[in-house]
Amino acid sequence: MRWWDIDPVLELEKELFPEDAWSRGMFWSELAHARGGGITRHYVVAEADKRLVGYAGLAVFDRTGDVQTIATARDHWGTGLGARLLTDLITAATAFECREVLLEVRVDNTRAQRLYERFGFEPISVRRGYYQPGNVDALVMRLTDPAVTATTPVTSVQGTKTHG
Repeated sequence: MRWWDIDPVLELEKELFPEDAWSRGMFWSELAHARGGGITRHYVVAEADKRLVGYAGLAVFDRTGDVQTIATARDHWGTGLGARLLTDLITAATAFECREVLLEVRVDNTRAQRLYERFGFEPISVRRGYYQPGNVDALVMRLTDPAVTATTPVTSVQGTKTHG
């Protein structure tokens, strides 16, 4: 993800997460950290037919990866794009030598939870009222060995490319 991707990312963000969409400043801040002194972030976008159709980001602190965001356009749900984006993040976590990867997911987003479970993430706790302003709880999930998951093949999606 680069600065010129922020506008199309924001459009998709607002469409998919109308109540708790990230702001322009939040994305700028994440990209600034990614290019700072020590690389602590990894962000990618996916494009199909010259249109941004997905994005994902990982933050790394003390050898722990944290999935900051992952999203795919509705017309790409069920195509494997989410799996490709998650694979990219797990591969980055492995490169950063992470011992574990954490994430939060809305308790009402069972579609995403199933994806994470397929990759070996396990629920470890709940954060009450995490998603605001809707006051929706977050399920915290953990992947304990990202290096093993990173070597598992994932079906590719034709016509879609990702880039950092």
